[in-house]
Amino acid sequence: MHLTVEEALSIYPLSEAKLIAGAKGKHRIVKSINVMDAPDISDWIKEGEMLLTTAYLIKDSLEDASALLQTLNRRGSSALGIKLGRFWDTVPQELIAEAETLNFPLIELPFQFTFSDQMNGLFRAELSRSTSVLQGILEKQRKLMRFALRSGRGRPLLEAVSEVIGYKLAVVSSRGDIVYNNSEMNSSQLLEGWPWQHRNQRFRAGDRTGLRLPLMQGEKCTGFLLYCSIDPLLLPVEESLFIQGAELISYHIHSGYEDYFEPAEHREFSSLLRRCLSGGLSSAELSQAALRLEVKLLHSPFQLLLTETAVAGEERQGELLRLKEEYAEHPVLGKLNSIHVIMDEGLVSLLPSTGHSPEQLRELIHECFQGLKLDNGYSPRAAFSTVKVKPEGLKEAFAEVKECMSIARHWGAYGNVVHYRQLELNLLLGQIPPELMKKYIHGNLRGLLSREPEYVKEMLHTLEVYLDNDGHVNETAKKLFIHRNTATYRIEKLSELLDVDFKKIDDLMRLKLVFVFRKMLERE
Repeated sequence: MHLTVEEALSIYPLSEAKLIAGAKGKHRIVKSINVMDAPDISDWIKEGEMLLTTAYLIKDSLEDASALLQTLNRRGSSALGIKLGRFWDTVPQELIAEAETLNFPLIELPFQFTFSDQMNGLFRAELSRSTSVLQGILEKQRKLMRFALRSGRGRPLLEAVSEVIGYKLAVVSSRGDIVYNNSEMNSSQLLEGWPWQHRNQRFRAGDRTGLRLPLMQGEKCTGFLLYCSIDPLLLPVEESLFIQGAELISYHIHSGYEDYFEPAEHREFSSLLRRCLSGGLSSAELSQAALRLEVKLLHSPFQLLLTETAVAGEERQGELLRLKEEYAEHPVLGKLNSIHVIMDEGLVSLLPSTGHSPEQLRELIHECFQGLKLDNGYSPRAAFSTVKVKPEGLKEAFAEVKECMSIARHWGAYGNVVHYRQLELNLLLGQIPPELMKKYIHGNLRGLLSREPEYVKEMLHTLEVYLDNDGHVNETAKKLFIHRNTATYRIEKLSELLDVDFKKIDDLMRLKLVFVFRKMLERE
């Protein structure tokens, strides 16, 4: 049963009764009804129970009546109903005064109705109310299901879920940031006791009761959903609805394009950035929106990063989101205040120019890849654009990373993280006929190619690593896992066999072209 004393007194035949004291306690909840038929009945009274009596056991002792009233109040009883006409014609004024002092509802019951009449009336009303509550919950679940299945939602997710379920709510990120709140509670009330355990918990804020649910993605908690100002007595009935709402929010947050755990201005800019890169918005319009939202990335040197994974479907979406989290939590990349959006092409990241070299950028991204701890036998791919200095360069940067990713994927070379500068030369040289490439390679490597195949292979690998590391012997030795003296000897021997001077830019350029052509021919 779940009625207030005031509501119970409005139900026939209890509506014929009279509240003679303790009107301030009329909002006490009536959970059940009991009839006094034993001297020690007060010892068995439960919280929320309304006690009905004929006053037989207290008719001769005002002290016993007062003791009963105090015991009921102490045990959290909801009210005391006394049926007049059999043993008492009126309720003693002293008892009325005490009930008024305790704010304990004291009810004068009509003589013509039996206790069973009054109890049956309440039970019928409670059954009707419970049925209505259940029907309401089922209707909310149907609305929630229709909302979940509807494609192309036109309304914000959290606002719609709050309206369907019928409760105010708040969403808190795993870092303790309030990303949504339409309740009356302030941040200090919502975050009381932070950090929280990853389980369903009730909480109180002033005189309000709430329910806190973790938003889970597999075994990882990505945030919390807080339902505010709920009825604690209805919670057992509505808890499944609350859990369903949390699961819906968690699913859409981690399968949709919009990230609710980002600041609001970043979310809005991310949506506009996606439209711009898809051709639905000009760079100038995006630039104006960036100024309005105080996002400064387009008004200082910037570059794009495109990251893609080899899996598809929901698993792809999950891995891209994990990559986004790795970028945001990386000690260097996380401080850049970058914008990340998930598109059909992959995870597109707009980040300020850091001054890092392409090699340093590759190392930072590799660190993030390692943080994913993937056990699928593959690693994601990523491509950097060149640095742009004006908003108009955004779409050019997007074209660069897409082209860069396509070439790297098709050729299967250059590693998992590439920079457009690495492939820019390949794009310019792609029109040279293969026969000329082969002739150029043979002419520049003639002095080495006549040696034993194993020796040729080892020396070519040494030369390639040496050129990739800009002629630094120490780095070359480290990458080849050989002693520095060994690397120095090989470089000197190559200089002799190929008749080149590694201190001359022209000779270095000729040898660099050799390896560019070799990779292009391997692709063919």
